[in-house]
Amino acid sequence: MEAVNNSSEVESTPKPQVIYRCKKCRRIVAAEENVVSHERGKGEECFRWRKRTGDPKDWEKDAAECSSIFVEPMKWMEAVQEGYVEEKLQCIGCKVRLGSFNWAGMQCNCGAWVNPAFQLHKSRIDECRM
Repeated sequence: MEAVNNSSEVESTPKPQVIYRCKKCRRIVAAEENVVSHERGKGEECFRWRKRTGDPKDWEKDAAECSSIFVEPMKWMEAVQEGYVEEKLQCIGCKVRLGSFNWAGMQCNCGAWVNPAFQLHKSRIDECRM
């Protein structure tokens, strides 16, 4: 009987959840379950037409971490609710720019194409573990 109780305690222990908050006003803008994952692209190699200098072998070494997260559309995104196809995303609390969206898609700085794209810049949001 005790073995059953111990296993139920282990299962009921919640995993630490990640939420994302606006850095300026601390309003919650997304949670871990709202994040749309994407496979990392080839980094600088995907932007080769822009970067005509440097050795392509060095591009793989300097693969940067994604500078933003992509989320699903949410109710606080006023521009999405108004029917825009492409627009900046502003915090509903303090109106600071958090990112942008485009129903046709966007390319992440890692080179991956995300479609549709609702991008929040990591520099504008705080990642909080609960």
